[in-house]
Amino acid sequence: MRITLLALGSRGDVQPFVPLGAALRERGHRVRVASFEMFRPLFTGAGLGFHAIAGDAQALVSAASEGMLTGGRNPLTAFLALRRSYARLADGIGRDLADPALADTELILNQLPGNIYGADLAERLGIRSLALGVLPLTRTRAWPMLAFPPAPTTLPAYNLFSYRLAEGLLWQLFGSAIQRWRKAQLGLRRLPALGPWAERRASPMIYGFSEHVVPRPPDWGDQIAITGWWLPRWPDWRPSIDLQRFVEDSDPPVYIGFGSMPVSDAAGLTRTIVDGVRLSGRRAVLNAGWAGLGGELPASILGIDQAPYDWLFPRMSAVIHHGGSGTVGFGLTHGRPSQIVPFGFDQFFWGARIRALGSGPPPLPIHRLTPQRLADSITRLTRDPRLRERASALGRIMQAEDGPTVAVSRIESLAG
Repeated sequence: MRITLLALGSRGDVQPFVPLGAALRERGHRVRVASFEMFRPLFTGAGLGFHAIAGDAQALVSAASEGMLTGGRNPLTAFLALRRSYARLADGIGRDLADPALADTELILNQLPGNIYGADLAERLGIRSLALGVLPLTRTRAWPMLAFPPAPTTLPAYNLFSYRLAEGLLWQLFGSAIQRWRKAQLGLRRLPALGPWAERRASPMIYGFSEHVVPRPPDWGDQIAITGWWLPRWPDWRPSIDLQRFVEDSDPPVYIGFGSMPVSDAAGLTRTIVDGVRLSGRRAVLNAGWAGLGGELPASILGIDQAPYDWLFPRMSAVIHHGGSGTVGFGLTHGRPSQIVPFGFDQFFWGARIRALGSGPPPLPIHRLTPQRLADSITRLTRDPRLRERASALGRIMQAEDGPTVAVSRIESLAG
């Protein structure tokens, strides 16, 4: 089967689709990924085809993250930040997907929320489109939409309302461009003024996270599949001599990194981390990430630009990070106690889940991070036997999961 996989966002958003695409290819399917040009090596290196979508992922995430840094869990602030970033891409996504080179597609797998763009192109081509995700975005009464704070006890309908509001905001962001695209380039009818949500709500959804971390809510039907995380692996990767020596010298260090999250003052955040590690008396590996953390560091901290988590995390005593879905999956799968330092959106949700599972302390939002709080967190992560035991036990369970294989079986059964 000829499959086009649509994946846009930060590196953490698109990276799970490398192992999923590779698993599909191993089953004999021809897989082509439509994503930002900067991610071409990720996918072509895994033997997958590639179709470029115009846009600068790092600049877009930087603009969107401004809302996280200033607004915390305020969904309207987050929406305005998204509007400043992704709205500029709305027309370009459709234009690049209407390329005749994609006309031979027999199945579309779409990571974008609400199956926007993917379902529209599939309608035009007369083929099937399946929605994928690594964040639990399907409506439920169990928790609010991930950009929203927890439900006030006085508002029992709040959780479901938060999804309706989020869908409306998403349609405000992309709706006009999608309607223009459907009419001018795809020759399709207009979608309802409030968006396509009602007609797509019963469509299948395949989620790449673990049911041991996000228990299935009782109001999700059989059309929702939870497969386990889609974690990329680099078995042939080799560390630098400096990194190899650092992780093998003395006790295992703590990992600290915030992935694709940009910050307004990288030097200031680096000083906070350096002082916190010093107060804790431990050693740390500091990932520069898109924020560009690092610079001149003490001997107790090794700065790195990048290292595969499947090599790095098993060699750490604990992990401290922003709470992106994939990083959460790696930390828990390798049985490491985790401290989430959320910037916004789904990161608070993952931090709350880790706390509920007993695998880490409560989330420590980035705007509350101080040297002393970081030091206290490192101390608890490395010395509290209950955290370590629970994280280790959960890791053993999750290591038995094979998310990509389960997802491929589900995709094949739905595609016929």
